[in-house]
Amino acid sequence: MSELQAELSEEQLQAIERERALRINEGLKGSDLHRGMVETSGPRSTPFRISPEPVYIDRRLYEELVALGPHLRAFYEAANRLYLQSVRGSQPGWVREYLDRGKSETVVDYQRMRRFRTALPAIIRPDVIPTEDGIVISELDSVPGGFGLLAAISREYAELGFDLVGGADGIAQGFWEAIRSLVPQVADPVCAIVVSDESDAYRGEMEWLSRHLASEGKRIYTAHPRQLLYTEEGVYVPDPEGECELFGTACRRVDVVYRFFELFDLKNIPKIDLLLYAVRKELVQMTPPIKSHLEEKLLMALLHHGALGSFWQDQMGHRSYEVCRRVFPESWIVDPRPLPPHAVIPGLEMGGRPVSDWRQLKSARQRERELVLKPSGYSPEAWGSRGVMIGHDLPAEEWAEGIEKALASFETTPYVLQRFHKGRRFEVKYFDFDEGRVKSMGARLRLCPYYFCVGEETKLGGVLATACSLEKKVIHGMADAVMAPVAVAEG
Repeated sequence: MSELQAELSEEQLQAIERERALRINEGLKGSDLHRGMVETSGPRSTPFRISPEPVYIDRRLYEELVALGPHLRAFYEAANRLYLQSVRGSQPGWVREYLDRGKSETVVDYQRMRRFRTALPAIIRPDVIPTEDGIVISELDSVPGGFGLLAAISREYAELGFDLVGGADGIAQGFWEAIRSLVPQVADPVCAIVVSDESDAYRGEMEWLSRHLASEGKRIYTAHPRQLLYTEEGVYVPDPEGECELFGTACRRVDVVYRFFELFDLKNIPKIDLLLYAVRKELVQMTPPIKSHLEEKLLMALLHHGALGSFWQDQMGHRSYEVCRRVFPESWIVDPRPLPPHAVIPGLEMGGRPVSDWRQLKSARQRERELVLKPSGYSPEAWGSRGVMIGHDLPAEEWAEGIEKALASFETTPYVLQRFHKGRRFEVKYFDFDEGRVKSMGARLRLCPYYFCVGEETKLGGVLATACSLEKKVIHGMADAVMAPVAVAEG
């Protein structure tokens, strides 16, 4: 609390915070942020609760988040090499088999092309849970939503005078720097953020980001796949002020496509064959690259796999290896194939006894079910917390059904099992539109730092906090969640 706040009466502070919340709400009116979360109604401009201030973290946690980005990039680089070396035979073949399981032939072909072998996502976003024992990364997303939303709300909080992580424009500028670094030979690149129907919930925030950058003179567009035009020379996006004309439409040639669609959904993307042809011929750069192996949660299990420890340490370096092993929860691939009679699943016990068959977990007591079961990737159930099952938050019967579902899905959508880590308590404020006043709630946080890969640098552009009430086990955007940018508490 600042000295000024300490001198104010409760009524005065309430009036100031109410005014701030209403100004933020007014500034976001019509922004269409994360419209798929829940329908907004009444005076609210957002489908989440608005706080009159940023979510504050201490300096130690902030410094840990700043340092985390390069370690996560080292992990992605090593994971990429692990897959490619497994394909070539210099690492175990079962790595490739796990990562290719259920993938389309098209995706497998593209992710093995030599011309893209070093390509990595331009944005790295972990889901960070602050716990009493440190931070835990529950997810690592290379096709993340939320950065357009964070860019939009950061502007509103910065205008109120708050000093945010990344500042008022860290996300927008970080994104553009990452895009420019993909085509260093182009002085003034053209970027198209291509949003599919599957990802339509995020279209509003991407349109906000495009409008904002375009207002600063950047040539950037948010487009549906069917809006793109193609020739043998490249990919084009309609623009009334474009320098060329195709099929009677003024347009511009695109240098970089930011792919905001999922690889499992390729068959539903209009004109996808033409876009993939342009990518293969290097007529356009695409990020994130077509590499499903970098979008699998089972990479965390591979990091913890004893047989691969020397590879990870050699490729990542000792420091990055130790940091990632500490922040990634212990994880296992739910593989239904029977083990030899003498074998057990390393590190997994029930009732003090080692587990040798996944079905042993079905009879676990509630305390033993402090586990998370979720699809690894390449599935509509693998994003947005859709397929997540928290063992101790489910009746025993539903947990048992979840185990059976995971085992049955192995051939097309492998599942992973992870240790559950409970987030520590924070106090977060929000404006209650029904009562017309600011309230405080005890909450657990999910912090989403956005790291931008700019050449060899990994830059933190900003952090989005999602705060849910203490009884929630899965922390995600919802109508009664607070979503706000992060700032550092002084003192």
